[in-house]
Amino acid sequence: MATVSTTTSQPTQVRTALVTGGGSGIGEAICRKLAEDGYRVIVADLDLTAAERVAGDLPGASSLHVDVGSEDSVTQAADRVPKLNILINNAGIGLVGSIAETEATDFERIMRVNVNSVFYVTRSFLPKLLAARGSIINIASVAGLVGIKRRFAYCASKGAVVAMTRQLAVEYPRELRVNCICPGTIDSPFVAGYIAKYHAGEEVKIRAELNDRQPVGRLGRPDEVAGLVRYLCSPDADFMHGAALTMDGGWTAA
Repeated sequence: MATVSTTTSQPTQVRTALVTGGGSGIGEAICRKLAEDGYRVIVADLDLTAAERVAGDLPGASSLHVDVGSEDSVTQAADRVPKLNILINNAGIGLVGSIAETEATDFERIMRVNVNSVFYVTRSFLPKLLAARGSIINIASVAGLVGIKRRFAYCASKGAVVAMTRQLAVEYPRELRVNCICPGTIDSPFVAGYIAKYHAGEEVKIRAELNDRQPVGRLGRPDEVAGLVRYLCSPDADFMHGAALTMDGGWTAA
């Protein structure tokens, strides 16, 4: 009599992804995209109400209150996360102004939120990511690759994010995968806030100008950035390490 062998299939391990600034815009789109792929998403944000709103829509998701510009806040948040496979450093702010127009306090704030945060969050979660051979994806900007008028502090901060990405890739070539995405102008609350703050009363005109600034003739969408994040998180991107990927409608091609 033939013997039929049976094997017990092992349950697929659920991977955990943490997204800073996950309560709105690009961060929210990333949370939703990763949840579709079965990740257990941690929506981390300074705005806990926004984080709870997003997490409430996603199966198995949780919210995490954190001020990424505060080392103490980040350390306390990391203590509440037992394991981590994917880290998305997405939280950030903008600032308009040439070097002559930029106050020291404003420069220090944008560096704290955009640069120090990547340092604090990555260092705090590094042991968990190393244990999982995890993946880090930093959301930088085309402003970290090219000069943009009246964006002195913002360009400086995003350039630092690109440089940190490459250094981490060199430091941990086999233990981690580290990449960054450099979006162009994305139609998000971030851009809406910029228009409202600096161009109140001429929103339609400025939005048209922003569309025209992109060679493809439109702004990008948060879900498009999230789609690239999804790829970078996947096994298909296992050979991609230390890359700074533009998604900018052709802005930096020239």
